[in-house]
Amino acid sequence: MINDAIRDKEVRLVGPTGEQLGIVSGAEAQRIADEKNLDLVKIAPQAKPPVCKIMDYGKHKFDLAKREKENRKNQKVVAIKEVRLSPNIDEHDFNTKLKAGIKFLKNGDKVKVTVRFRGREITHSSLGREMLVKYKEGAAEYGDVDKGIKMEGRNMAMFITPKKK
Repeated sequence: MINDAIRDKEVRLVGPTGEQLGIVSGAEAQRIADEKNLDLVKIAPQAKPPVCKIMDYGKHKFDLAKREKENRKNQKVVAIKEVRLSPNIDEHDFNTKLKAGIKFLKNGDKVKVTVRFRGREITHSSLGREMLVKYKEGAAEYGDVDKGIKMEGRNMAMFITPKKK
């Protein structure tokens, strides 16, 4: 709440530089803020009496928006990349998929490695588990297993997160 929206009988007033001005009536606090050509802003409405501060509200909002934008800029978005294998994949194809996963890990992305079982391949789920263990060992230098090997319907999957530098 700012300025005339504050209708409390008395408030604890804080000056523009942070000094305590004591407990004054709401009208008196508004008058002091108007004399200084600043806004009266309620910063702690749940306190007894509520705490109000004299400040330039527009500048305050601008600083908050600027700080939030700066925080968003420094934030790293981690994407999840998926590498799909099959239980009867050839050695060269497996190495190509492993290189792709390592490239994703180097870029700082999580990798979901999935083995897809089609038809009767599901009866040989141990082949898929061996494939994922082999992939985990191949990528061990670049990433750690986040979520272990798990069956999800006809797919067997695991997640690998990049190692911290």
